[in-house]
Amino acid sequence: MNLKHFVSRQAINNLSKLNGRSLSPRLDSHINLSTITTPLLPSSSSPKVDYFTLHQNPKTPKPIVSFKRYIHSTQETKQIVSSIDPKTDSQEEEDGDMNEFLSRFVWIMREKISETYPDADKQTIDGMLLIIVEKVVSEMEKGGIERMLGSVEASPSQDFSDDLWKTVWEVSNSVLEDMEKLRKKEKMKGFLQSEEVKEMCRFAGEIGIRGDMLRELRFKWAREKMEECDFYVSLERLRAEAQAQEKGEAAEGKDAEEGVGVEEKPKVVTLPKRHGKIRYRIYGLDLSDPKWTAVADKIHERGEIIWPEEPKPISGKCKLVTDKIVSLKETEDPSPLLAEWKELLQPSRIDWINLLDRLQEQNTQMYFKVAELVLSEKSFQTNIRDYSKLIDAHANENRINDAERILKKTNENGILPDILTATVLVHMYSKAGNLDRAIEAFESLRIHGFLPDVKVYNSMIMAYVNDGQPKLGESLMREMETRDIKPSKEIFLALLRSFAQCGDVNGAKRIATTMQFGGFQPTLESCTLLVEAHGQAGEPDQARSYFDYMIKLGYKPDDRCTASMIAAYEKKKLLDKALNLLLQLEKDGFEPGPATYTVLVDWMGKMQLIDEAEQLLGKISEQGEAPPFKIHVSLCDMYARARVEKKALQALGVLEAKKDQLGRDEFERIINGLIAGGFVQDAQRLHGLMEARGFAASESLKVALMASQTFNRIRSPMR
Repeated sequence: MNLKHFVSRQAINNLSKLNGRSLSPRLDSHINLSTITTPLLPSSSSPKVDYFTLHQNPKTPKPIVSFKRYIHSTQETKQIVSSIDPKTDSQEEEDGDMNEFLSRFVWIMREKISETYPDADKQTIDGMLLIIVEKVVSEMEKGGIERMLGSVEASPSQDFSDDLWKTVWEVSNSVLEDMEKLRKKEKMKGFLQSEEVKEMCRFAGEIGIRGDMLRELRFKWAREKMEECDFYVSLERLRAEAQAQEKGEAAEGKDAEEGVGVEEKPKVVTLPKRHGKIRYRIYGLDLSDPKWTAVADKIHERGEIIWPEEPKPISGKCKLVTDKIVSLKETEDPSPLLAEWKELLQPSRIDWINLLDRLQEQNTQMYFKVAELVLSEKSFQTNIRDYSKLIDAHANENRINDAERILKKTNENGILPDILTATVLVHMYSKAGNLDRAIEAFESLRIHGFLPDVKVYNSMIMAYVNDGQPKLGESLMREMETRDIKPSKEIFLALLRSFAQCGDVNGAKRIATTMQFGGFQPTLESCTLLVEAHGQAGEPDQARSYFDYMIKLGYKPDDRCTASMIAAYEKKKLLDKALNLLLQLEKDGFEPGPATYTVLVDWMGKMQLIDEAEQLLGKISEQGEAPPFKIHVSLCDMYARARVEKKALQALGVLEAKKDQLGRDEFERIINGLIAGGFVQDAQRLHGLMEARGFAASESLKVALMASQTFNRIRSPMR
């Protein structure tokens, strides 16, 4: 097909006038565009202006404004513009890709030529386009398209100037890239409608994921399915190539055995060459009706909705600014660099997300600052998911104050926390020990109609356990069972430990029984906690029964379990039974450790057996371990009551240095010991520290403090 047959004589004459020379009137003569006086495009020495630069600078003319919208409307316009070349439908289907390529190519080249020759009429521009397209098609027919697209500097003939050929190369590559993107987009649409992706989306909707996040997850799942499919297709292709190669090698080997000389040929990987003329239609030459612009705009808008946007390429000065932002220190302010980066790139939401992802990987501390600043950017299109993601990031780093500040901004901007935000808050406040706020977030989930999952239940149960309310945690565990959610072994042990510390024997037994029904057999830890629970409740006989049961199960008592058993005997002052147990265990090879010695030192201290207590204290030092912090409470109480001032002072100094580790019961025991020993002023000072920690003194302690002042049983303060 000769495109020059479509070029009118008037178009040739107009080209001749523009060229400044007389061209041959023969229509099939060669037109050398390299001799045109005015360059068709800016020369290589001119500043380079690409498509993205034209869009970023509003003062620069935009010759290809509608091209990206046009690529979405090509299929819809084929029915209107097919009259330019009355081919049959079979011919159109045969060369559909070629028609698509040439249509897009002409669309861009028309704008470039029109910008360079603003005075040329449509007929002249059409003639120039047809000549350019004819040369491109002839190169395709000769198999030269690979050379044309393989190098910018390569010029297949002398018909085009270097600038023109470079432009043809750039436009051809951009067209092929856009066609490849469109192919992937159409393929992606099929995976978006696949049953596996639909099933995952339905499940996500059931657990409360909706809106933008569900849309992002849907594209992520579809993209993963598409990549998986492409991977297996590539494997099949490699297998087919390997089989073909094996067959060829087998044939060569057979010929060699028969004595047939086979000339070895070099292996060259090229695209298959076409035979004959390429049949095509150039739809871009006929899109002059304004109505197609409106159609293209609508299709383009619809495409933006169903297809995620890609980030803009970052290069030049913008890349330098980006690197500076990533390398900022925690104390530096990123606002000036962000303003410069924003002015250079004119970012959309996907560009901001791309920057934040890079910061999160390379500079975590600066990520928090930039992410908070980006929330107020209009181009970021902030939604509730962005707030919840930042709150979660702060919570994972134990930055509770920062997370609450972001939550406050959410409320100030009129954005109500959603299910994901409430879930993040439950985990955060449970981990921080703020029970009231954790309950508030948990109830917010219920209000939204969300059924908590196992992680939310675990966080709430641990919040109750850490606050010393295991019964409320147990009620949540029963709620999990009604929903057929199996609690983990860690949750069972946490509840059992909390009941044991409270001395709630019935609660501990309920948890132990439920644990066995849940498929978890008794362990050394669970048996130790049951012994501890009975010991706290003052039931040494029951504690001893569980201790013996543990031995029957094959577990060897450790230092902690033995200490719990000795503490149970200490509650009832059964020293003989405790000593008999220790002798029996020592015969079986048991050696007491710091936990057991600590209980014995405390027992000896209460009995004012100072020498025996110090001997036991020496055995702890012989084991090469520092005395536990708890033992200083016993020593301070013992030495204060015995009026051993120097040693009492040493023990009291250790306790005051670590007052944050003292509980209410430890404070009261130390103060009572100081009062009993006559150290009233020291007792009052420690009472002030107790109140500063938020612990209220019991009535008996208040009476003891008042009585010590009333009866003037005051000793000089220790110095």
